[in-house]
Amino acid sequence: MVLVVTDLGEKMPKQKTAKQKMTFSYAAPDAKTVLLAGDFTGWQEAPVSMKKDKDGVWKRTISLPPGRYEYRLLVDGQWQNDPQCSNRHPNQFGGENCVCIVNSS
Repeated sequence: MVLVVTDLGEKMPKQKTAKQKMTFSYAAPDAKTVLLAGDFTGWQEAPVSMKKDKDGVWKRTISLPPGRYEYRLLVDGQWQNDPQCSNRHPNQFGGENCVCIVNSS
């Protein structure tokens, strides 16, 4: 058996998966800081800061590839659930993580 390998310098196009913009929001007018942390941020390694609007609603839009993501909000140093997310999964600390599903476009 002979195996012939040739390299014609051609690159196969990579299959790009379109990221979807996801907006997370949390109403906490008295909060000083709200961070978004999840498996897409390495949890506490690189949480994403949310920005408060004039109505006291903290928001952040991020782009995520299709998939299933678990996350929570860190409000003034305390873990909180996203009240707008009804999909939850038990975590290793006895609480629950919120679950966000990003579908392909």
